[in-house]
Amino acid sequence: MDWVRVCGNPSGARLRLYLAAAMAGVVLAGSGPNAQEGPPPLPSVTVSHPVAETVPRWDEYTGRFAAVQRVEVRPRVSGAVEKIHFTDGQVVKAGDPLFTIDPRPYQIAVDSAKADVVRMQAQTAMLSKDAARGETLVSGGTITRRDMDQRRGGSDSARAQLLGAEAALRNAELNLEWTQVRAPISGRVSDRRIDIGNLVQAGTTLLTTIVKFEPIHFEFDVSESDFLNFARRTAGKQKAQTTAYVRLADETAWTRSGAIDFLDNQLNVRSGTIRARAVLDNKDLFLTPGTFGRVRVSGGDAPALLVPDAAISSDQTSKVVLVVTAENKVAARPVTLGPLHKGLRVVLAGLDASDLVITAGLANPMVRPGATVAPTEGAIAPLGN
Repeated sequence: MDWVRVCGNPSGARLRLYLAAAMAGVVLAGSGPNAQEGPPPLPSVTVSHPVAETVPRWDEYTGRFAAVQRVEVRPRVSGAVEKIHFTDGQVVKAGDPLFTIDPRPYQIAVDSAKADVVRMQAQTAMLSKDAARGETLVSGGTITRRDMDQRRGGSDSARAQLLGAEAALRNAELNLEWTQVRAPISGRVSDRRIDIGNLVQAGTTLLTTIVKFEPIHFEFDVSESDFLNFARRTAGKQKAQTTAYVRLADETAWTRSGAIDFLDNQLNVRSGTIRARAVLDNKDLFLTPGTFGRVRVSGGDAPALLVPDAAISSDQTSKVVLVVTAENKVAARPVTLGPLHKGLRVVLAGLDASDLVITAGLANPMVRPGATVAPTEGAIAPLGN
């Protein structure tokens, strides 16, 4: 400031007074509440080494339920449908009647075949007696040996015709029995595909279908790498049943279990997978063929690192864990996560046992990648077994 211009032409004493006041203002301004006394303290965090343990490995796949048996019900004789003995969707047992085809033509065929049998029985008996009588006559010279041979031939031919008539009778009786279309297996019947009064063709017309789903199958495809892992783990060992755990799309717990009862004999060269199947109980008939689900199968034990879920955060593309380096700098480690084990999250990849993971203090906005922190080392305690 130009003190001379503002105050006129002050004397030396007045000028010194002005300068002293100005210096005092500077000192007071420097000692006010907004004065900075030094850099802020470093944010405090708690760090721990991941817990190293051998954990069970689970391989998960998507699959669908399939019926243990499925039968297309078709008539074995032709005719008009006379009765239907079930309601659509009904649970039936093997042997229960489903359809009745008009039996009258087949009853007539049975009666006719019985008549043929009776006629052939009478003819056979008569010719047999003639042959027996001829034995006496030929020995007395009453008839020639040639006549005797003809009598024997007639008797043998009659017996053959009787056998044919009896076979025709059994066939007619079988056709009559087949006019009652019965359930070949136990299960749930579909809707009727034909109504009363319609003509059906033997072996051609589809009447309905029956599926058996107690027990029920769950079919899924196993990757080539998982199949090789399974083959190596079981090589040279006695084959034992492998347990499969299944859950439906709206379930979170693996409460349903069964045994793998089938593994295909070759891999699909296009998909690089092999077909597998598990069988599960379905006593309440709740599980329905065609329903999707998830299955998990033990892949053996594998070493893994465990961290609390609170130490895991997310960025736009992956899950990350914040660690503290030797220079007390925060660094992000993208990780691949597995299931929970003993209350801790399994880290399949991305961490090392020597890393110091930040387990507390993450809520501080100053704790971010690249920041310097003041770490305090702690320990991660597994929960339960």
